[in-house]
Amino acid sequence: MRIDIITIFPQVFFGPFAESVIARAVKKNIVEINTVNLRDFTHDKHRSVDDKPYGGGPGMLMKPEPIFEAVESLRTAGSCVILPGPGGEVFTQKTARELTKVNHLIFLCGHYEGIDERVREGLAAREISIGDYVLTNGNLAAMVVVDAVVRLLPGVLGSEESGVTESFSEDLLEYPQYTRPEVFRGMKVPDVLLSGNHGEIEIWRRKQAVEKTKKVRPDLIRPAIKKKTEERD
Repeated sequence: MRIDIITIFPQVFFGPFAESVIARAVKKNIVEINTVNLRDFTHDKHRSVDDKPYGGGPGMLMKPEPIFEAVESLRTAGSCVILPGPGGEVFTQKTARELTKVNHLIFLCGHYEGIDERVREGLAAREISIGDYVLTNGNLAAMVVVDAVVRLLPGVLGSEESGVTESFSEDLLEYPQYTRPEVFRGMKVPDVLLSGNHGEIEIWRRKQAVEKTKKVRPDLIRPAIKKKTEERD
């Protein structure tokens, strides 16, 4: 997979992508990640990427010209252009799995008060929101989406099972997990996990996942039940 990130702050990506899972994926040539400075596609002496909005209003908007030029310099027939922003579809684990099937992702990281609407229209950008809140720009959101997608690519995680059993893989939160010591400050590992009975352990884990999801994210329970029913049918 190839990922290009168009931004006016390319340096902020060097740290997060130079460590842990993402760094290993790059080293193993599973993914190629490039940052592209949007100002390289401007044609005035100030390298301007923003201007005042028509109709008035606070702040500045990012101009369409440099964005179009930047995307068109990168895009191929199989590219997917993604615009991180609070007005987009909510990013989920399902979305992350969908994006793993795309060979080339192009992220447009906005700044200021927003981006000219013609960017969405003309570049068929898929707008994705990582939550119901507003960030200073799209850089952090792009990092989140890239991390969630890359770790699902084959060969990235140390154990292929890791991506299957974690939270949201079955529309449920992940069950509680424990390691040594068996007793810590009076808190004991549940007996079932020490039993060696893998059938009972799976039942316990499933029950715990359901109970945790009911308590923390009850909105996920109905989709999870529907999915199980469809699988049985």
